[in-house]
Amino acid sequence: MNIKVMTAKDVTKKVINKEQLFILDVRNVNDFEEWKIEGENFNYLNIPYFDLLDGVEEIVDKLPTNMDVLVVCAKEGSSVMVAEMLAEKEFSVYYLEGGMKAWSEYLEPVKVGDLNGGGELYQFVRIGKGCLSYMVISNEEAAIIDPTRMIERYISLVEEKGVKISHVFDTHLHADHISGGRRIAEISGAQYWLPPKDATDVTFNYNALEGGNEVKIGNSTINIHALYSPGHTIGSTSFIIDEKYLLSGDILFIDSIGRPDLAGLAEDWVSDLRESLYVRYRELSEELIVLPAHFMMIEELNEDGTVAAKLGTLFAKNHGLNIEDEQEFRKIVTENLPPQPNAYQEIRETNMGKINPDVEQQREMEIGPNRCAVR
Repeated sequence: MNIKVMTAKDVTKKVINKEQLFILDVRNVNDFEEWKIEGENFNYLNIPYFDLLDGVEEIVDKLPTNMDVLVVCAKEGSSVMVAEMLAEKEFSVYYLEGGMKAWSEYLEPVKVGDLNGGGELYQFVRIGKGCLSYMVISNEEAAIIDPTRMIERYISLVEEKGVKISHVFDTHLHADHISGGRRIAEISGAQYWLPPKDATDVTFNYNALEGGNEVKIGNSTINIHALYSPGHTIGSTSFIIDEKYLLSGDILFIDSIGRPDLAGLAEDWVSDLRESLYVRYRELSEELIVLPAHFMMIEELNEDGTVAAKLGTLFAKNHGLNIEDEQEFRKIVTENLPPQPNAYQEIRETNMGKINPDVEQQREMEIGPNRCAVR
């Protein structure tokens, strides 16, 4: 019996390299339809585990014999049992280590490019959740933007590079995932920045991140320029790094724009969203490379695994940037919204410091797809 294991890192490489993979997902149908592992060349079969308790005979003719089969469940246990049954039928079968919980938490650091003065910019791709965070490195210092709660991945890269974290930023108060910003700042002694208009109810101290702030990283010419860009939240703030990169937070994505309703103020904030995208961003260089805080679809990944595009390209191709009539924009933005993220109110309260769920509770709160964009 030849049962093998595949890690979230292994699957991520297959996604980025557009490799073939057949996934047998043994979660409930509703869970599968709401959120699954996505790959451009992946094929799927969803059969709930309870339908396979008496054996896999009824599905063997639905599985390929010419490619690997990856069995996936929520936490791992069920997939191991199904994989063992398939191995007895001589399939090339793997199970996903840690299940969908591990998939939700995996971060893949991808180098975006070099900066002036010898610095580097990294994008951390949370492949299973669609979250994107960033690290700027220069002259033995690092700044981290929009970190997730899986802070070990950032600490690991910092240690590998031999640099010290000096600044941590959140572009806004997140509602779809728990920020690791404060924890990283506590551990490293870094300064933690948050837009004050998003921080009226927080229970902790922070540096006020406002439009016009300039923060230098290391002793080089690299700087982070903050650009106030409300709409997703009232405090949402973008960053221009090295006059080359635009970190757009949750205002602008590659294939969509940010939703304004996660604090219950869609009607109030839609005008801010339009002004940020149609006025403030129009004043910027179209050569800036947009690096968002989320991606919606796996097709948004570039060949190298990054999620990035020139601002001029998005002005030409992103439908959300090409709605001339203001009333039509308002209608689309307020009526074409996906379901709100799971436990988003609890996630906001966690990011405010009002509640302190344990690790397992945090995992449960974050399970599910990214839902930060207008459809």
